[in-house]
Amino acid sequence: MNKADLVNEVAKVVEKKKDAQAAVDCVLAAITAALKKSDSVTLVGFGTFKVDKRAARKGRNPQTGAPLNIAAKNIPKFVPGKALKDAVN
Repeated sequence: MNKADLVNEVAKVVEKKKDAQAAVDCVLAAITAALKKSDSVTLVGFGTFKVDKRAARKGRNPQTGAPLNIAAKNIPKFVPGKALKDAVN
């Protein structure tokens, strides 16, 4: 399922596809904004979106074998909730 499919599913509940598109965009923008502030977003029964910090580390160029430094960065992470895990299994 991609974003267009998700919009179509939401459009089945709301009256207009335009409203469904706005709703999906709003939800995604709110999650993104919260993650930019390093907040977590918890959807009970679905899961939690949060920011994980990846430490700086040493790496190696696979072509030359030369060592290089990989900078620290923040990465988004999703942890599924129990209800979602149970639904999938």
